[in-house]
Amino acid sequence: MRYRPLGKTGIEVSTQALGTMMFGAVGNPDHEDCIRIIHAALDQGINFVDTADMYSAGESEEIVGKALKGRRDDVVLATKVHFPLDDENPRNQRGNSRRWIIQEVEHSLRRLGTDWIDVYQIHRPDHTTDIEETLWTLTDLVSQGKIRAFGTSTFPAEEIVEAYHVSERRGYGKFRTEQPPYSMLSRGVERSVLPTALRLGMGVLTWSPLAWGFLTGKLRKDQPIDLTTGRAALAPHRFDPSLPENAAKYDAVEQLIEVAADAGLSLPELALAFVTTHPAVTAVINGPRTMEQLDGLLKAADLTLDDATLDRIDEIVPPGKDIYDSNGAWQSPALTPAALRRPVGDR
Repeated sequence: MRYRPLGKTGIEVSTQALGTMMFGAVGNPDHEDCIRIIHAALDQGINFVDTADMYSAGESEEIVGKALKGRRDDVVLATKVHFPLDDENPRNQRGNSRRWIIQEVEHSLRRLGTDWIDVYQIHRPDHTTDIEETLWTLTDLVSQGKIRAFGTSTFPAEEIVEAYHVSERRGYGKFRTEQPPYSMLSRGVERSVLPTALRLGMGVLTWSPLAWGFLTGKLRKDQPIDLTTGRAALAPHRFDPSLPENAAKYDAVEQLIEVAADAGLSLPELALAFVTTHPAVTAVINGPRTMEQLDGLLKAADLTLDDATLDRIDEIVPPGKDIYDSNGAWQSPALTPAALRRPVGDR
């Protein structure tokens, strides 16, 4: 396992972070099995665990808390706040306001069974809350010792820069990390997000390196695809090969499989090694649901790609281009909702 500085936090983390989104009701509901997976990741050198309050409505944090008993001091622990945990009562129970952050950080600390969070991340931008209020609140939490550092997740470059200047002007703490979607099929963040993070000295931990399963090697062009199970059942339009918008994904996957084979790698190994090649990236978040998946992902922990392999990837998916746009899992906050693109008037 390799380790890198997490931006300018003074913290050193493994280049693979264990993502826990699939632990709990939405993925693996067996707590003991999830704990075994977490322990196996730690035993093999991962020291960075990433979760969020909204993963399985807090259940993922509870599982992580159980797994880290007796090992907390050895782990860099990251979680997030923004989304509602109860869709039936979301009013004032979501977003980046001081009210919600102060309330929810206490819940996360309780579920995680810890006195502090190493990296507390704002899960998405919130245009109903002044960024100054969010930064002020997070700075207070650092002063109180409840969090050590704070960061963003899936923020556009311009909002990262805006927050940086507010921090400079008002003397607040700075966002120290960013967590964007990044894969061989989704390279849009190379245009501005990754260069901005690099210039500001931010750590970058990327999510969805396997592009919602397209880079597992299990989804192939001209082969039957079961749209009734797994992630395909949750959003069949993202995988249906009969839809024109999916054709480019399947075509690129076939070419990338050849690149991986020529390099002596599996497609997932190529995918994870590609992400950590970028000089702005600190760590790639893997998100296993089973022990078998963890073992496969860890095979890429020490891999590096030569220039010839990277050049071939660039020919298939040019730098800065999105063939896979995360299909709703990530959209520019400046473009959604539609109300942000239309004149304000009577509604």
